Amino acid sequence: MDTEQLTKLFQEQRILDDRILENHDLESKDLLKDKLLAFYVEVGELANETRCFKFWSFKPASKREIILEEYVDGVHFLLSIGLDLEFNDASQLIIKYTKKSRGSLTDHFHAVIESINRLREGTNQKNYQELYNEYLSLGIALGFSSNDIIDAYFKKNQINHKRQESSY
Repeated sequence: MDTEQLTKLFQEQRILDDRILENHDLESKDLLKDKLLAFYVEVGELANETRCFKFWSFKPASKREIILEEYVDGVHFLLSIGLDLEFNDASQLIIKYTKKSRGSLTDHFHAVIESINRLREGTNQKNYQELYNEYLSLGIALGFSSNDIIDAYFKKNQINHKRQESSY
């Protein structure tokens, strides 16, 4: 993902966030803790669809499209958190990105969760950068390209806007 693409994602997320804030009369609320919890939940839903930790089951992972949609739900919260914290300078995030190889998917999920915890405990640029890196590395470990993620983000973003129209 290049700087221009990430900048566009942040712009689109800002539009959706502003719409949600207005529709739900939340302009004066600090939603960071809620967004962090929502991100934990989305990461859990994603892990559930991959079934990577379900050593007791023979049932296979969900279809790739379902896993990608769950992953992109997390991207929405990752971007939204970055906007809230004003850590949305795409050039800084892209320049500092380093792919992390964690071994198993379970290890990647633990690293993302630990990064969310660190950001919750210290809302600074370094911790957000780490969370960004870990979540992108998880996407790569899941086999998603930048184009996969961007295309799926825009599809889900349209759905999220429609949900706002229908009082979701």
